[in-house]
Amino acid sequence: MKRLLIVGAGGFGREVWAWAQDVMRAERCWEFGGFLDRNPEALGRCLPGSEVIGDPECYSPAGGDVLLCAVGDPETKLRLSNELEGRGASFVTLRHPSAIVGPGCSVGRGCVLCPQVVLTTNVTVGNFVTINVNSTIGHDAVIGDGCTLSGQVDITGFAAVGEGVLIGSHATVLPSMRVGDYAVVGAGSVVARHVAPRTTVFGVPAQKIHDRGGGFGGSE
Repeated sequence: MKRLLIVGAGGFGREVWAWAQDVMRAERCWEFGGFLDRNPEALGRCLPGSEVIGDPECYSPAGGDVLLCAVGDPETKLRLSNELEGRGASFVTLRHPSAIVGPGCSVGRGCVLCPQVVLTTNVTVGNFVTINVNSTIGHDAVIGDGCTLSGQVDITGFAAVGEGVLIGSHATVLPSMRVGDYAVVGAGSVVARHVAPRTTVFGVPAQKIHDRGGGFGGSE
């Protein structure tokens, strides 16, 4: 049986650990081996019996190990995951038993689909994407590599979310809207216009509040 390691022992790492327990009970696909985190004390006393077994920056992949990345920040998540893969690590996708993946959907490697996630039909999800609890992705939407969608996010039909995007809880991307690479959509926002790369938007409708640099300015 494969040994599952979770990269990141923070709050979301502990959530992923909980969802992985549900998957392992249902499918008996892995046995849990511990966390990889720069801080050996990251867990504190939160998960008795679990431990941080090493630093992901120093981890050397072992035969039989499979990894999940539980890092929320998209850029850090992509960097760590790509570096680990470059050293030979193997990533799996966690699909909680309560998640629904409809017909024609495609989900990449290293993703985390949390409880009650719904991918309706013909949805394309890239690699290393996190979709948190109760989020819904509508028909024909595309989610780029490394994105993090927080809880109760609604991505509607034909929307396109670029690489490394962070979307806050309860945010909505309206039909056919585009969110550029490495943009940030604030919690509770409604994206009613295209969002330029590396832009932070917030509000109803979402407006630019910050240009993160390296992009094209505000909403298109």
